[in-house]
Amino acid sequence: MLLSDIQAKLLIVDDLPENLLALEALIKREDRIVYKALSADEALSLLLQHEFAMAILDVQMPGMNGFELAELMRGTAKTKNIPIVFVSAAGREMNYAFKGYESGAVDFLHKPLDIHAVKSKVNVFVELYRQSKAMKQQVEALEQSRREQETLLAQLQLTQVELEHAVRMRDDFMSIVSHEVRTPLNGLILETQLRKMHLARDNAAAFTMDKMQAMVERDERQIQSLIRLIEDMLDVSRIRTGKLSIRPGQFDLAQTVAQLLESFSAQISAAQSSVNFTAEQPVVGQWDEFRIEQVISNLLTNALRYGAKKPIDVSVYIESGQAVVDVRDQGIGISEENQQRVFQQFERVSSSHVIAGLGLGLFISEQIVAAHSGTISVQSALGEGALFRVCLPLVQKT
Repeated sequence: MLLSDIQAKLLIVDDLPENLLALEALIKREDRIVYKALSADEALSLLLQHEFAMAILDVQMPGMNGFELAELMRGTAKTKNIPIVFVSAAGREMNYAFKGYESGAVDFLHKPLDIHAVKSKVNVFVELYRQSKAMKQQVEALEQSRREQETLLAQLQLTQVELEHAVRMRDDFMSIVSHEVRTPLNGLILETQLRKMHLARDNAAAFTMDKMQAMVERDERQIQSLIRLIEDMLDVSRIRTGKLSIRPGQFDLAQTVAQLLESFSAQISAAQSSVNFTAEQPVVGQWDEFRIEQVISNLLTNALRYGAKKPIDVSVYIESGQAVVDVRDQGIGISEENQQRVFQQFERVSSSHVIAGLGLGLFISEQIVAAHSGTISVQSALGEGALFRVCLPLVQKT
């Protein structure tokens, strides 16, 4: 901003209107606003409303005189730095000039006024005011710039931490993917090598119907593991791009969960656990059956994995106009801190267990439930098992 762009306000105080008009005509310019007051009280009111570059006060006024007004101005934070110029018609022998400077004035003029002296002094104080104002604005701009730079630096530092965390997550994820994919592949490779060896030795006894059936089942489990890993990674990609498809259709959630538990019988047996299922009535709603099965499957898989071989309780019911599915285990539990993390990508919370999977199940489940305008939550404590609760609205919002 140019100095000439800074508008200066001037205050003149005199009990004679003709004096005010004459002084106004003398000092007024386009880049200045002149305020006139006929008394000290009127001047005080203006001083509280405006910021003045300078004040020209008549000494001899009825009521409060110019010296008293100056003392009040010097005692008030808003006005104490305003340059004051006194004007008096009294002779020099009255020693008003000394008293004026003692009251805090920066100059003292005698009437009749020297036109050139008045204009010159006003120009000086207006210029000083503008320079002071410009400097203050520059200081404020510098301070604002400093604050913005500090904010930017903090944001950059936060971004750096987030990037470092993202890189660590990526590296951890790639390590997990490598391990998890290698496990079923190693099984398939070993099975293939074993069969090649039997074929090379013409060992037909290794290929009886019972043994072939067992081979096919083992292969199917390994292939299903690979498919599950790939589908999880594809789902994460779909979620990130906003392309996770939800195709709602009407079905009975209680019946779907019951059928899902039947398909889990082999996994339940392998985990040396059992499941108690409760559903007192049909729970019918409009949801994507495949995606909801995916959510419940993830919860069952985790319950079997962390359930310490103890019974698992699954219940389906209606509460407060919502369908609710509870999956409760009696296993290792989850700390309060880790409860905030389990729904994040690649999180596999456990302090002392070797965990399988990519750590995507609960993240994907939460996204699926959210796409149905529902919620998924966990209640747990270390050593006391965990309750995962899925709530789905019975009536979908349109």
